[in-house]
Amino acid sequence: MITDQVPLGLSILFLIAFLVPLFLIVKLIRNFSSTTNGILVLLFYLFFLLGVLLLQYNGYFSVVSLPPKIIVLTTLPLLAFYLVVIHQTTFYKKLVQNTPLAAWVQLHIFRLIGGFFLVLWALDTLPKTFALIAGTGDIITALCSLYVAKAIKQQKRYAKRLTYIWNTFGLLDILATSFTAVLLTKWNIETGTMGVDILTTFPYCFIPAFAPATIIFLHVTIYKKLLKWETTMMYQNRN
Repeated sequence: MITDQVPLGLSILFLIAFLVPLFLIVKLIRNFSSTTNGILVLLFYLFFLLGVLLLQYNGYFSVVSLPPKIIVLTTLPLLAFYLVVIHQTTFYKKLVQNTPLAAWVQLHIFRLIGGFFLVLWALDTLPKTFALIAGTGDIITALCSLYVAKAIKQQKRYAKRLTYIWNTFGLLDILATSFTAVLLTKWNIETGTMGVDILTTFPYCFIPAFAPATIIFLHVTIYKKLLKWETTMMYQNRN
């Protein structure tokens, strides 16, 4: 079932690494909401990823199309669920209120997993342009999240402006990554040049299914915290 375009050991390593964002998100929810909510969120993600796996196994992603079916069937529904359903729940509103801004920011350390894009390019399974945009952008966002979170915790006078800049960069990076993937798919259909087909195979199909929607929603959450800076700092001090 695992793609043979990439060494088996690397794919297994990716699967292990992919558990990190799930663990960090659930840990944040357990720390600032409840263990029960953390378990429910974990179960939701596991069922969602199982659905992605079933779609991939049955060949729904195998046909190169525009827009890519993996985006239509997984990315967009998950993003809609975040923005339309979760965004309106009492659980989410209380979580945003009770969780310090720094915790939301440093959560983005999981984007170090974007380094796999560079590895896949080195293995000649991803186009260079996509790998550099997606990989370096994720790594920069992840590493800078630690510095930004530290500035927030120390209440540096530039912390608010720095967080706005970092959050906007991170959001633009994930949007640019998604746009580039669609553009490369278009060129792949029209000219036969290399596309991002590897991201429709198991286990790498989990990236477009989970990451763009989740990362966008996390950035939206950080903007919500920034718009209420004084209240945000009050909760930061309490925690």
